[in-house]
Amino acid sequence: MDDKPKKIAIAVFQYSVVVKGIEKKLNDIGYEVSIMDGDFERIREHAGDTDVFIAYLPTDLLDDSVKIKTLTNICEMINSAGAKMILIGEAKYHRDLLTFVPVIKGFEWLDRPVEMDVLRPMIEKTISGTGTSEGKKRILIVDDDPSYAKMVREWIKSDYRVDIVTAGMQAISFLLKVPENEKIDLILLDYEMPVVDGPQVFQMLKQDPATYRIPVIFLTGLGTKEAVERVMALKPDGYVLKSTTRADLLKYLSGKLS
Repeated sequence: MDDKPKKIAIAVFQYSVVVKGIEKKLNDIGYEVSIMDGDFERIREHAGDTDVFIAYLPTDLLDDSVKIKTLTNICEMINSAGAKMILIGEAKYHRDLLTFVPVIKGFEWLDRPVEMDVLRPMIEKTISGTGTSEGKKRILIVDDDPSYAKMVREWIKSDYRVDIVTAGMQAISFLLKVPENEKIDLILLDYEMPVVDGPQVFQMLKQDPATYRIPVIFLTGLGTKEAVERVMALKPDGYVLKSTTRADLLKYLSGKLS
């Protein structure tokens, strides 16, 4: 960081212990942090001298039309001022929020709970102009093991926009609802799933004109020669062993999406 501290404004609907913890940690590592608790009109007057705004979203956001309208106003003020913002919220409502407040797709998104080793580099990338979500490739993870899917998302979310579904038919339904301008660039598909398994999902994807062009990479826990041959016989765009490391996965995805 430069000698002059970067200025961060955290916009909150209600100040909390969690927000206080984030504020303290950011102050401790050298940022100059201010809190905007409800008085969001201050965004207009401080947009010019604030390096990045952080909006910490409430868990009941989608159930409250007033809060949705308030968030829309915040985003529009930030957008019109040409300022930068990171949204922190629940992963489960990110996709729905894009429908209600489409302007948020131009800002960074960070899932709760917040990890400082993820937030800090995101702040620096956002300030430098290299970290906006707009333009990032989008990956759909399809895996019936939510813990594994979330781990992979944590590994790759700084480089890609990531969605998760935990069943084969959920994947089909999700993909058919994705708007053209929000397309999926690659699918990480679990080979072994109950009810509708990976090969069945793969065949359905390749038979549908809306999805047959999307590259599909199989996720498999079996690395034997016979298992790999069985996976590759379906002619996917590749496969990844579930035992792979974060570094190897990022390198592999970079090669596939470059």
